[in-house]
Amino acid sequence: MDTRRPPRTGTRPADGPPVRLTAEPHVLRVTLSRPDRQNSLSGPVLDALAAALDRAVADPECRVLLIEGSGGTFCTGLDFDEAGADLADGGPATGAGQGGAAFLALMRRFGTAPVAVVASVDGRVAGGGVGLAAAADLVLATERSQFSLPEALWGLLPCCVLPALMRRTGFQPAYAMALCTQPVSARRAEAFRLVDEVVPDPDAAVRRLLVRLTRLDPRTIGELKRYARALWFTDQETDAFALAEFTRAVASPVARRRITDYTTARQLPWE
Repeated sequence: MDTRRPPRTGTRPADGPPVRLTAEPHVLRVTLSRPDRQNSLSGPVLDALAAALDRAVADPECRVLLIEGSGGTFCTGLDFDEAGADLADGGPATGAGQGGAAFLALMRRFGTAPVAVVASVDGRVAGGGVGLAAAADLVLATERSQFSLPEALWGLLPCCVLPALMRRTGFQPAYAMALCTQPVSARRAEAFRLVDEVVPDPDAAVRRLLVRLTRLDPRTIGELKRYARALWFTDQETDAFALAEFTRAVASPVARRRITDYTTARQLPWE
């Protein structure tokens, strides 16, 4: 169980853009820049990631969309402050459902866009952050990286994450991560194929990838990704089922209470 306490932050949005974009030769670097919120996935963050993907696809020279974190965290998934505001006063989980739909749509686009989506992980990854990594074409991680699915501690299920994660790892590693909620090391994640390579310098690894990727036509990259997805069982019906289960779980009494306890008193479920 990851018992590190998130920083005490209020519901005021963090200053500055939710992501930073840096154009490099053949690469669009996207840095999640909400370290005070553990680089969680709010609505604006998901919108910014989708816009970054649009920009990468529109650039005929771009071959890699590189997603990285900041402040020792890649991404921790659901923004609980945003979810707590949505659930305030017993309201329906409408906002959470919309966020889940945007998250699923983004992951599906990762699997069809004619650029290589690379997750560069250096530090903590949890919840939906694991989903972002699993949906990427390639995952590079440093030794200090750890991956966890803590949703069950909150009375939730990693509904939107598991289809992409199982596609990468097979059933048992993904199921065990969801059931046990304990972080797994980068080396362990590499052993069951969530991580493609553990590297001391992710940027150097990306440069090595570009030696080959820059020789591919973007249409070929897109065709390969579409063909690979067609060989797997996930489809729009899978996404609809995942979203329905996620919305139901967020609105459950257990999840409402635990999310509210966190947003009002910063009380974590394991305390």
